[in-house]
Amino acid sequence: MAKIKVKQTKSRIGAPIDQKRTLDALGLTKMNKVVEHDDTPSIRGLINKVNHLVTVIE
Repeated sequence: MAKIKVKQTKSRIGAPIDQKRTLDALGLTKMNKVVEHDDTPSIRGLINKVNHLVTVIE
């Protein structure tokens, strides 16, 4: 299965609680942290929810 890398580029301070929980679900806890996930529709949905805080590295 294809892999996708996600990097947190903006701070979670001031974000609503649901967006903070989405970042936690993706494994992003600090700025500039990069995590790798399988490219599935559920992961894409999480990324779309916080797309203003993250960057996708393919």
